[in-house]
Amino acid sequence: MNGKAVCWMEGKIIRGDEARVSVFDHGLLYGDGVFEGLRFYQRRVFRLSAHLERLFLSARAIALDIRQSAGQIRDAVEKTVAAFPDENGYLRLIVTRGVGSLGIDPRKCPEPSLLIIGDELAMVSPQARERGASVIIASTRQTASDVLDPRIKSLNYLNRIMAKIEANMAGADEALVLNSLGHVMEGTADNVFIVRNGRLLTPPVIEGALDGITRAVALELAHMAGIPAMESPLAPYDIYTADECFLTGTGAEMIPVRQVDGRLMTSCPGPVFTELSARFSALVMENGENEDLR
Repeated sequence: MNGKAVCWMEGKIIRGDEARVSVFDHGLLYGDGVFEGLRFYQRRVFRLSAHLERLFLSARAIALDIRQSAGQIRDAVEKTVAAFPDENGYLRLIVTRGVGSLGIDPRKCPEPSLLIIGDELAMVSPQARERGASVIIASTRQTASDVLDPRIKSLNYLNRIMAKIEANMAGADEALVLNSLGHVMEGTADNVFIVRNGRLLTPPVIEGALDGITRAVALELAHMAGIPAMESPLAPYDIYTADECFLTGTGAEMIPVRQVDGRLMTSCPGPVFTELSARFSALVMENGENEDLR
């Protein structure tokens, strides 16, 4: 948090350093809640409708009744963006089970809590973004889909934090995680793409990769650019031997990868990344909330 941060809580905009949640909030106590990360450019939130749809689906999946309508949340988002001092920034939209007594029973929380944070976010340093990120493959595994469906964006990120700790200890910028089959799924907070022989490949959602909104944008932009793109299971071998590798996400935007476990990519930033990154930059600055690229 920095001096720019603002927060929408209980219908009011307050400074980030003034925001408080109860120690009895089950989001804090048990990670019981859902969230969305959003970016805004020139004070227009990118793909807001898609983010709100995913928020409500995540909430339904954990039987969390969001009391506000999508329209009311949209209005709160717009007020948060308007209060932020810069035209570009990051939002964290959080819905917790709310305040309740100790114990995990959701029935102890009569009223969910909604809050929105407006701040800055940089997933990697400017130097890493320019030269390409250094990435490792973590020993921490992705939670299996039959344990917790990855389409639920819950507040519990402990396994991803463990993978990030591995990256930090290795002096890397980011870590990739594998599923129980040993297939590459995603980064700690971003989707992963590789390029091989001119084809763009990304792990399948059905195997446990997050169905990321920026991921979908990258696939759409590839289609527009005439770049063959598809989901495909990826093993560490495929990452090590890729021509290009890059990460996508709301927080990450688009980050080229220079090396994975010490193996250098053939090119970084490569021609496919350069093409898609330019198209992405133009899109977010020109379209904002445009839901259809075609």
